[in-house]
Amino acid sequence: MSEAHSRISSILLTVGQVALLSLIWMAAQYVSVHYLPQLPGGVLGMLALLTLFASGKVSPTWFERGAGWLLAELLLFFIPAVIAIVNFGALFADAGARIVLVIVLSTALVMLSTAFAVEWTGRLIRLHRRRMRLAALEV
Repeated sequence: MSEAHSRISSILLTVGQVALLSLIWMAAQYVSVHYLPQLPGGVLGMLALLTLFASGKVSPTWFERGAGWLLAELLLFFIPAVIAIVNFGALFADAGARIVLVIVLSTALVMLSTAFAVEWTGRLIRLHRRRMRLAALEV
């Protein structure tokens, strides 16, 4: 019975984390649509989460299972792309090399910009924590 209880609580924890991440995204999407149409809801949601993480009010481990599940199921989001390749085979035969080049370059740019953003955010968080420790020592 304990193993079943553990399994159920693990599933509920994952579902709760996915629901919370979805609520954050929906709130950010609402703000994007109604107040900041120049910024996508996903970007605003990411900024909101980063702000919560940097402030120390929310720990990234609170979302670990839910985020892990979403990443594991990410392949489902690529199924429409595979279907498009099958349906538009002639287009890919004609312009396939250019399309692949654009995909590779854009993927590299996204990965580089994400790496720089993560590094920059990590440095800001470390600097903030260092300042907080120094402020605590001065008191």
